[in-house]
Amino acid sequence: MVRFGHRSFRATLERHIFKLAMASSCFSWRERALLAALAFLGLAVSLYLAANQVGMITSPWDPVFGPMSSLRVLHSSLSRALPVPDALLGAFAYALEIVLDLAGGAERSRTHPRLVLAFAAVAFALGATGVGLVLVQALVVRAGCSLCLVSAVVSVTIAIAVAVSRELPAAVRTVFRTGHHGEA
Repeated sequence: MVRFGHRSFRATLERHIFKLAMASSCFSWRERALLAALAFLGLAVSLYLAANQVGMITSPWDPVFGPMSSLRVLHSSLSRALPVPDALLGAFAYALEIVLDLAGGAERSRTHPRLVLAFAAVAFALGATGVGLVLVQALVVRAGCSLCLVSAVVSVTIAIAVAVSRELPAAVRTVFRTGHHGEA
């Protein structure tokens, strides 16, 4: 077998093929900016809803279900079960999602795969929470909140985008291929 230094030709070829496959596996900056803009919308909605939950806004805007229905959702026993307003936790999660989305370079699935995995974990947690909160609105509280639904749609949309992207599987491959860390 032909050798180049201490590596076989096959190992060198595999490494180059792997790098080529990874080069097109990340979200483009445009796609990442779109996801960040969606997360920013979720952040703004969550902050508005949190302002209602802490009493800064007395009557939430809701063109579909009306403010009384939104108040029932925002001040339900489930939303008060946590030590902080649940919308404030959502705002924190959206802010974290924005930071994780915009962090890292163009090849972050190869260079910082754990960053991609953290971003995916936050996106999936927000998406699952969004689905859960929609079900709670319909089945437990039996009231609707338009802005809560907007937040849920944003969360689920981002989670789906992450799930169908090539960035997440590329990051997982990098973690397993390089021994649980990216290339420097």
